[in-house]
Amino acid sequence: MLSHSTRRWLAGLGVAGAFIAASATPAAAEEPSVALGLYFNDTTVALGSEGKVESPFVTASESVVVNNFTVRYDFSGLAGKAKVTPDIDGNCTTPEENVLVCQEPFEIGIDEWGIAGLLGVNIAPAADAKDGDSGELKVTVSADGAKSASHTATVKIGEGVDLAGGPEVSRSAAPGGAFTAPLVLSNAGETSAKGAVVVFDQDYGIRTSKHYSNCTYADDWLRTCRFDDLTVAGGETFAATIPYVLAKDTYAPGAEYGYHYWMTVSEFDDFAAYLDSRDISMGEPGTDEALVLTKQAAAQAQSFQADPNPENNWSGMEVKVTGKNGVDLAAIGDELTGKAGDVVTATVGVRNNGPAVLDFGRIGSPVTTIDVTIPTGTTAVQVPDNCVPMKGDDADWEEPGKPGAKAYRCFPDIFIGVGEEQTVEIGLRIDKLIPNATGTVTINAKCQCEGFQDDTNPANDKAKLVVNAAPGGGAPGDGGQGGGDGGTLPITGANTALIAGVGALLLAAGAAGYVVSRRRKTRFVA
Repeated sequence: MLSHSTRRWLAGLGVAGAFIAASATPAAAEEPSVALGLYFNDTTVALGSEGKVESPFVTASESVVVNNFTVRYDFSGLAGKAKVTPDIDGNCTTPEENVLVCQEPFEIGIDEWGIAGLLGVNIAPAADAKDGDSGELKVTVSADGAKSASHTATVKIGEGVDLAGGPEVSRSAAPGGAFTAPLVLSNAGETSAKGAVVVFDQDYGIRTSKHYSNCTYADDWLRTCRFDDLTVAGGETFAATIPYVLAKDTYAPGAEYGYHYWMTVSEFDDFAAYLDSRDISMGEPGTDEALVLTKQAAAQAQSFQADPNPENNWSGMEVKVTGKNGVDLAAIGDELTGKAGDVVTATVGVRNNGPAVLDFGRIGSPVTTIDVTIPTGTTAVQVPDNCVPMKGDDADWEEPGKPGAKAYRCFPDIFIGVGEEQTVEIGLRIDKLIPNATGTVTINAKCQCEGFQDDTNPANDKAKLVVNAAPGGGAPGDGGQGGGDGGTLPITGANTALIAGVGALLLAAGAAGYVVSRRRKTRFVA
């Protein structure tokens, strides 16, 4: 559920391409109404390595299912510097020298949020490549019935340096409590690393009590730290201690997780260009002194550097949250009035009464379920896609947003802040006026899913959805919020601070060594 511009680094994605109107001339071919958008990562690969696998990041100006999705790679600008080969055999042809054309044999769904991982290629240094080489890779995507898009990426060849993170650590603190954790950088190879950048991926509750000038922050969340003047020779280890504090509204008892991932300066520049293409900020620089890494043990570049072994670049910590700081989720019902034939809008959902936030970002699951039964005498005619019809105790996943069901299961976000309400709008047609026609809104349903089951006040987990005649027989459409178009859950509040998205960003940006399976369980399954 990739949702909110302040909620995740993945947010703020712009749609590339514009709607092109059809020609007014009858004889002219009609322009496609859907425009594809494309970004392909700038890539730095290490000499002597097997290279890196990259794939296009493709968006569409509106949700669409396409056939014959095709990617054309023109790497004539990399001749003698890098070779480009299919990541998976069988999908690609070479119609001319230094050109690779790959086609997806199945239908592909694309929307404005984008899709990555299709028809990737391996970019590796050529036999005669040398450090400092660079060139252009021209990528074009096309599909039946859609306007194509092109992007030119820069490929750089550099010497290989093997950055490595430190061991995982465990800490313990109560909400509002302070703790520290190490930041460790080692050089597991033989070539000296000139400079390094670390990217942080930390849960909602993990904040920093200092804002270092060579680091960037989103409020009190640490995003990146850069060490341009640091040289780490082969076998050397440098470290620092970072002071943290748990947010006062952290859920307890429980656990918060933090991870960080090391990149060479050139690799981070590639990553930064990717974020910039999606209008995603890495935060603002701190105003305190610079964070300094100091040498821990004795051991002891060129134009570009790249890491040929990214699997050891990450490290993490688990913070055991002690004490008791729970969550009271309350159902939100509604009372509507109207005339027979009116379509009135029911706004129902869930509110967090605190005192803690509820954050399911790591597992990617909604914080709860919102079950809605439709009042007698009414028909649900406008239903958002995050509501699915219920058949007995089972959800009909095949028909999200389908009108006409007697009951629905709706899903809020993966995070809900203290005092925050998350609601869904359902348009109800009043077929027959029945005094106090009553449906229900129930949260925290018992189901085989990763929902919230520890509500501190179950008594308010159910609310009424009531429909009555409008006083004085109001005009059609003015009952309740009248004539609504069946909205989606508002993505409100909570600077969930770009949480739980950094891992996906790193993965999509080609940092395959960031092992997402270590930090995320399976997504919501009912």
